[in-house]
Amino acid sequence: MTPVDVVLIGRNEGDRLKAALVSVTGVARQIVYVDSGSTDDSVAAAQDVGATVVPLDMRQPFSAARARNAGFDALRDPQFVLFIDGDCTLEPGFAEAARDRLQEDPTLALVTGWRSEIHRDASLYNQLCDWEWHRPAGLIDACGGDMMVRAEAWRAVGGMNPQVIAAEDDEVCTRLRKAGWALERIPVKMTRHDAAMLRFGQWWSRAVRTGHGFAQVGHLHPDYFVTERKRVLFYGLALPVAFGLGLVFALPLSGLVLFVYGLNYTRTAKGLIAEGLNAGEAWRHARLLTLSKLPNMLGFARFHMRRLSGGPMRIIEYK
Repeated sequence: MTPVDVVLIGRNEGDRLKAALVSVTGVARQIVYVDSGSTDDSVAAAQDVGATVVPLDMRQPFSAARARNAGFDALRDPQFVLFIDGDCTLEPGFAEAARDRLQEDPTLALVTGWRSEIHRDASLYNQLCDWEWHRPAGLIDACGGDMMVRAEAWRAVGGMNPQVIAAEDDEVCTRLRKAGWALERIPVKMTRHDAAMLRFGQWWSRAVRTGHGFAQVGHLHPDYFVTERKRVLFYGLALPVAFGLGLVFALPLSGLVLFVYGLNYTRTAKGLIAEGLNAGEAWRHARLLTLSKLPNMLGFARFHMRRLSGGPMRIIEYK
């Protein structure tokens, strides 16, 4: 039976990391924890369960991609590697199911599953995260950071790009597909995630980060995030500019902009309902999704300012 190794990454995750470590103990041949400058007891907690601890050099900008690469490099002769974020716990049975699927199909570079929120109803923002995680099983274009990868495929594409500070998982998935590998989501519960997103400011920062990811990955792969980038530019830039011009030169133009936003809000809510979300949550989520294009645009602009100025690609934290 092919062994499974686990790489956990984290920064000041506290009890969330301890729960993650417990959930993978006994599942993996090797456990590596990569720490991005934690000031809590994360390192000690990992050492207590016998994990190999890799502290990242704090003189270089942190990124989840950099951490996952460091974790992979610290493994001895890896074959199947399960990456899990430090704010997640592994669901029983997923590691075995993912390993079996990779063994069955040598064309698969990675297998992922279903993630859900531990405290789904603690806030509207957590509910929205939970809905985002629910995606159909089958062949996929990309997945999130929780995934089991074939070491051969990971090495073939050189791992993740450490300069990509958001949507780094989409970026490596794109390179894997372009290299001829297939990716799959199996219909198995994978991890339980703790977004701990209770305030509007946290959601806003996360949406800025998302926009940064759209822009950076889209810059590296112009054929990816095409629709997302068009929506950000239209709803996050063109319409706000038109609204401002309308206030100065022609009020009906501003009214038309508000009407377009209203149509988008209604269409988004109806789309969520059609996908199975209950009406109450759908209309609340639609407000955030409509508004999200504004912080997305800020993230979009931040990436291009960094790119043009040669500034460092630093992570955007929301908790």
